[in-house]
Amino acid sequence: MGKDTEMTEQGSFSAKDYQDPPPAPLIDPKELGKWSFYRALIAEFIATLLFLYITVLTVIGYKSNKSADPCDGVGILGIAWAFGGMIFVLVYCTAGISGGHINPAVTFGLFLARKVSLIRAVMYMVAQCLGAICGVGLVKAFQNSYYDNNGGGANMLASGYNKGTGLGAEIIGTFVLVYTVFSATDPKRSARDSHVPVLAPLPIGFAVFMVHLATIPVTGTGINPARSFGAAVIYNKSKAWDDHWIFWVGPFLGAAIAAFYHQFILRAGAIKALGSFRSSSHV
Repeated sequence: MGKDTEMTEQGSFSAKDYQDPPPAPLIDPKELGKWSFYRALIAEFIATLLFLYITVLTVIGYKSNKSADPCDGVGILGIAWAFGGMIFVLVYCTAGISGGHINPAVTFGLFLARKVSLIRAVMYMVAQCLGAICGVGLVKAFQNSYYDNNGGGANMLASGYNKGTGLGAEIIGTFVLVYTVFSATDPKRSARDSHVPVLAPLPIGFAVFMVHLATIPVTGTGINPARSFGAAVIYNKSKAWDDHWIFWVGPFLGAAIAAFYHQFILRAGAIKALGSFRSSSHV
């Protein structure tokens, strides 16, 4: 494949200094015979378990604090830091093994962009959901006296907000997250800025932090179907399931929009595809 040329600041042209990886096959049965595939599944399972354990434990600790002093406890800011900080840590730890998805919506967005195969995407989502269930299960085991009385860390639509508002919050919040994932891991950016691969988990963690600040009062902030599902399964009360569909539909729609925006608008995938089609039609 020939290298593209791009205009430099001085007005001259230079060879493109990066190369997009080839798209992942839709179905790749060969993955099932590789240890690296199962190692990645284990990494996603453990990372999601740790993520839910720390974050839900933080939520339970905050809600169980009955002090009248608003400064006595972590508060919403502390909860947002717990979610964003854990994503930063876990993405940093697992990026080289599994890609550090820790979220079915992120996996879905990367699948749509042909970054992972269908088999890997489905198995990642299963591992993430199982890890989330186990992580919240540990919280209940260790904090049983506080767990059920403080909502179990489950995502619920807050009173005063309708389903449309909750769905919109989840769509936009997940769009911010998945868009950040695409931008932080863009091979073009990685080639131009050698420090970016090391710092990639940082903007992803900050995206999670900022979205939580905005949407905790609305939905408790899902933007991660595994996080919502794991908490709902262990808490297992009707109010945790009443609007549970929002925490799957919203993140998946947000991820799909982010994948389309990055791949076809910012990276001009649609224009490149059209140009390739026109070139082949004249041959």
